[in-house]
Amino acid sequence: MRMTDIIEKKRDRIELSDNEIKYFISGVTDKSIPDYQISALLMAILLNGMNKREILTLTLEMAKSGDVLDLSPLSHTVDKHSTGGVGDKTTLIAAPLAAALGCTVAKMSGRGLGFTGGTVDKLESITGYKTSLDIPKFKEIAGKTGMCVVGQSGNFAPADKRLYAIRDVTATVNSIPLIASSIMSKKLAAGAQTIVLDVKYGSGAFMKTPEDAEALAREMVEIGNGAGRNTSALITDMDIPLGFAIGNALEVKEAVSVLSGKGPADLTELCVALAAQMYSCSFKRSESESKAAARAALENGSAFEVLKNAVSAQGGDEKLLTGEHSFAAPHGCKEVLAQNNGYIVHMNSELVGKAAVISGAGRETLNDKIDPSAGIVLNKKYGDYVNAGEPIAIVYGKKEKLDDAADELLNAYSFGDKKPENRPIIYKTVR
Repeated sequence: MRMTDIIEKKRDRIELSDNEIKYFISGVTDKSIPDYQISALLMAILLNGMNKREILTLTLEMAKSGDVLDLSPLSHTVDKHSTGGVGDKTTLIAAPLAAALGCTVAKMSGRGLGFTGGTVDKLESITGYKTSLDIPKFKEIAGKTGMCVVGQSGNFAPADKRLYAIRDVTATVNSIPLIASSIMSKKLAAGAQTIVLDVKYGSGAFMKTPEDAEALAREMVEIGNGAGRNTSALITDMDIPLGFAIGNALEVKEAVSVLSGKGPADLTELCVALAAQMYSCSFKRSESESKAAARAALENGSAFEVLKNAVSAQGGDEKLLTGEHSFAAPHGCKEVLAQNNGYIVHMNSELVGKAAVISGAGRETLNDKIDPSAGIVLNKKYGDYVNAGEPIAIVYGKKEKLDDAADELLNAYSFGDKKPENRPIIYKTVR
């Protein structure tokens, strides 16, 4: 078998055999195929696509290219994945909600990069919380508390790591077969029997329209189900930041407010829906029954107890969650004042996220150090009426960064005379 023949076939829009895809991923993993040939095939895939069989085979081979986690000793294992957003602290809420319903959420999460935040960074703003555990301890805590969230470690889907690095520098990122196989190979290798996806669209998401997000969601759901996993997806709006807090410790505090029954409506609605999907797919319950159960776990405090127990089991100071201890105070803050009268008719979530990065809450490269106390708290969001000079947000961070972050944040707001229509947080469910 020759790599040039495989490239020629895809160039000429001929589908690849399973053996050809296996040969390709094997060569990617052991580095016997050079970058330039990988780049050529990736561009051919971007231009000509892949059918469902090809995508499933590609994903399965990528998942098997390294370690595969065995979670079989645990019951009703569930993983949840978001395609990234601004103010997206849903794992901190949906995971304990699902665990309170009997699911076991054994999850590996990532760090933030660019304008999107990372769950691991948020959890590490809790003093003492260990995001690096060996596999036996990871399973032990998940089995004992119902949830365990750690950073990505080990040799999971190494073929994807190499492919993603090449895609990033060859303009081949924006391909649904390649995006879907990249995400799902890591989810399959992580071992959970049920996978729930939160596929976002809008200014703060990779997919800009709900139609594109739905196409990606359907591809990933078919991959998951084709691999024998219970898989579903919510397609959700990321044109507007989730909740009011953007930044690591700020988002942990807002997650606690949701679990205490006092959180923002949009964030609460989405987290209840995600937890309901996790429970529904795992236990084969109806959507209405599952949502009722998730709301009950929120209202009776059982989900908050799960989060406190899980944080404590991973070495974190649970008294930060109860308010008995305080998070580190930010270095400084600045009010951001509206420049116009009128309704907020649009918010560019990407610019809000970039403002948070400027404040110190995010990183541009993986080696950047973040400030856990930095970030933004929004006072006004899409649909609100404001007067010029009225505070619309507060930026927290080091004093020398506040002016630049505030200027970037102001660019995210657009004003108009008419109140805009309400935007549903959930566009569609794909099962």
